[in-house]
Amino acid sequence: FSYSRGGTMLLGAYFGFLVATIVTGLLADRLGNRLILIAAGVLISAGLFVFSRGTQFAVLAAAMAMIGLGLGAIEVGGNALIVELHGARRGRYLNLLAVFHGIGSLVVPLYAAQLLQQSYSWRQVYAFTLTLSISLALIFLVVRYTRPAAGSSGGLDLAAVGQAGFTRRMGLYYLLITVYVAAELGIAAWIVEFLQQTKGLSVGRSSVYLSLFFFAIMLGRLAGSVLVERIGYIVIILGASLASVVCLAIGIYGPVSVTWFIPLTGLFFSIIFPTTTAAVSHEHPVHTGAIMGLLFAFGGLGGALGPWVIGLASDWVGIQQGFALTIFYCVVMVAALVMLQRMPPDSHPHASQSM
Repeated sequence: FSYSRGGTMLLGAYFGFLVATIVTGLLADRLGNRLILIAAGVLISAGLFVFSRGTQFAVLAAAMAMIGLGLGAIEVGGNALIVELHGARRGRYLNLLAVFHGIGSLVVPLYAAQLLQQSYSWRQVYAFTLTLSISLALIFLVVRYTRPAAGSSGGLDLAAVGQAGFTRRMGLYYLLITVYVAAELGIAAWIVEFLQQTKGLSVGRSSVYLSLFFFAIMLGRLAGSVLVERIGYIVIILGASLASVVCLAIGIYGPVSVTWFIPLTGLFFSIIFPTTTAAVSHEHPVHTGAIMGLLFAFGGLGGALGPWVIGLASDWVGIQQGFALTIFYCVVMVAALVMLQRMPPDSHPHASQSM
């Protein structure tokens, strides 16, 4: 297949993810997170099976869309389950959940690379991962846990979800998560090219900086799990965003000797996504799944647009100024957080006002 067809298949996965975050968010409030996670395991397993066996482009694209649906369901179901089980310390446990997300992101590519080096085909690599996705479904088929009292989730009420999910305050949260994911994936997508073209680093050394960025994110989430509940959600995200602006400005415009400030940004980026999730779920104890689904959909939008805009800007004004858009994204985060800090929480039934 051509690169364009390969990109189309990946786009199918992304489309499936966006659809799933919205749909499963609504369904989670009615059916429960356990069923959503079982469905996620089934969807991913089916998608992996078809993708590892399929030969036609349309079949492979549909399989990737199915995998995307499952990944979106995991994103909503997994985070919502943490909120459901650890409501009082959701910030701590959402950050810990994100640590294991980072571990998977580091380990699985290495695992796949080892298989490919040992002459396994890409189809076999996908087929081998079926054991993980099937295990996910089986675990949640077997595991039982105490759910909140019936009706506490709010059920499926589209009018109420619309009223709670489309306020000025939630608009700021959507803006925050959009530009954050745009910045994180923008760095991930372009740091290697930026360091080679602007700082004159080798491919190997540039790739090390990318790995350090993700390692810093994982380390920061581990530390954040201890700090977020003590400092407060909005305050700690604001501090992290300000520190990110400083680190990126130094790393991008400073000499080569301070380039390490760019991967250091990961230490501050680390807490932003899980802690924003904690803040939103804290303010919306009713219809939490649907609200989180909307939040993650905007995050997905940022992930699609952020690196793309950096690429366009780099063609127009050069890779340094294009990559510097990550600073702009962080400045927008700071502005959104300042407004959130000054704005009173939305008032709705059962909402906690203690934040």
